[in-house]
Amino acid sequence: MKTLVVILGPTGVGKTDLCLNLAVLFSSPIISADSRQMYADIPIGTSAPKPDELERVRHYFVGNLDLDRYYSAAKYEEDALTLTNTLFAEHDILFAAGGSMMYIDALCYGIDDLPTVTDDIRQPLAERYRNEGLEPLLRELKLLDPVYYRQVDMRNPKRVLHALEICYMTGRPYSELRTGQTRQRPFNILRIGLSRPREELYDRINRRVDAMIGEGLVEEARKVYPKKGLNSLNTVGYKELFKYFDGELTPDGQPWTLGYAIEKIKQNTRIYSRKQMTWFKRDTNTVWFHPDDTEAIINYIKEKAC
Repeated sequence: MKTLVVILGPTGVGKTDLCLNLAVLFSSPIISADSRQMYADIPIGTSAPKPDELERVRHYFVGNLDLDRYYSAAKYEEDALTLTNTLFAEHDILFAAGGSMMYIDALCYGIDDLPTVTDDIRQPLAERYRNEGLEPLLRELKLLDPVYYRQVDMRNPKRVLHALEICYMTGRPYSELRTGQTRQRPFNILRIGLSRPREELYDRINRRVDAMIGEGLVEEARKVYPKKGLNSLNTVGYKELFKYFDGELTPDGQPWTLGYAIEKIKQNTRIYSRKQMTWFKRDTNTVWFHPDDTEAIINYIKEKAC
């Protein structure tokens, strides 16, 4: 049976290198499951595959969107399934790799069939968030959908905004439209999780941020700064540098320095990696490996897919 091998794990764990080697070994392209690597103008801050890596292995969903293009996990599910249908005509094994939790779940299990949010709904809500902050939107969500209000991460503006968008689009509570039903796929799925001891992962994250700075992350952030309000730039790396550019004050009342911004990027990336692991560990279908245990991973793929 045709098999999709999904390589998942926290940021900085080593998904890219491993997946490249596996794709070469099994003569397969790679389907990215990273919601930010899709945007063409921010390759450094998203650790997108470099030109030589893209030349080595065919990648999909990398650098294919403009920053102002609205995209969702539901749209990704639709596009990725259409792509797999085409690619499986030529390959028995395909690889998908990424750390975007919703995108991976959408690809593996499906996502609720929600309407595409139109600009006339999304943009005013985004503007309200920028001008008013999250608290007024949370109060509104409590009125429109008290069930989801009790479930939502109240520190996550993206989730709050999305729920309100759906409430406005449909005239119904977002919670009524969330079925959580798993959709069957016409191919086998192997979920391979990569993990490292915490200290090892944190060291890799810290060194990767330093490497990004050396590659030109600050300059990249300055180029996209005029568009800083876009959702595509609401991500670790850019948010901290934008605060530095804006001269935001630290808790002790001093303006952000570049060094302070870099340390905050490292800290927030480490925090995000913990959130990723918490999410991924909930799925008992995932088999976990250390990224350096390549032979065991290859044997597992051969046993289950070949």
